[in-house]
Amino acid sequence: MSVLSLSSATKSLSVLISSLGLLFVLSASAQADTVRNVVYGQKDGLAMVMDVYQPEDNANGAAVAYMISGGWMSSPMMQNAYESMFVPLVDAGYTVFAVRHGSSPRYNVLEAWSDVSQAFQFIAGNAGDYGVDPARIGVSGISAGGHLSLMLGLSTDDQPHRPAAVVAYMPPTNLRGMTGPNDNFPALNFDAALAPTVSPIDFASAGDPPVLLVHGDADDLVNISHSENMYAALQSADIVTDFVVIEGAGHGLFTGADGVTAADALKGWFDQHL
Repeated sequence: MSVLSLSSATKSLSVLISSLGLLFVLSASAQADTVRNVVYGQKDGLAMVMDVYQPEDNANGAAVAYMISGGWMSSPMMQNAYESMFVPLVDAGYTVFAVRHGSSPRYNVLEAWSDVSQAFQFIAGNAGDYGVDPARIGVSGISAGGHLSLMLGLSTDDQPHRPAAVVAYMPPTNLRGMTGPNDNFPALNFDAALAPTVSPIDFASAGDPPVLLVHGDADDLVNISHSENMYAALQSADIVTDFVVIEGAGHGLFTGADGVTAADALKGWFDQHL
């Protein structure tokens, strides 16, 4: 069964990204000092960068690495659309690392995953420079960013550092049957045999960090079955987990009361587990 479908054959990736920018409507303004373009690595002669949002006067020693990714595209423009997600976190004292990876269409899912894995190790390894406890770093993201967040939380057992908690919104969790040439999602054009290596559902195991899943039950792009199956796998592995279903919500359009519910869930999870 295909677990990623477009509502129309002509829906473009740019439309998806535009809609993702509407995920949350929050009116607050974060009080933050922002350090731009911190280099966490290099690839193909290019600097791989992230921005760091630091609370002005109430830092709590915890942090969230936020994956700037939608359709496995990653850009400053997308980051601007996602900044509203940082508001309740930075205002509550969290440092936020906005991680940008090598972007589709030039780079595929496998390469995006490699980038964010490198970024997280850099963040944790240099956490002290930002007043952050390396044992109190969570990860989060929307759609493809949720997928990458789950990969960081569940498949990094052999790494020096791993996230302490995960919040994933509407994430693709099983990439089987989704790979190959794809005009809308070129990042999925890689060897089908490698799909299990970037499918979070394959990595749930005892000892993994707490995971919160948030998904709309009317999502016609990434079916809610992705999160349902992921939730079941997490429960089977005795991982601390919860699943928030936003009734009537599609992909990337959590606004109004739905946006408040989803944002409160994000902050609440990290308040509890970081």
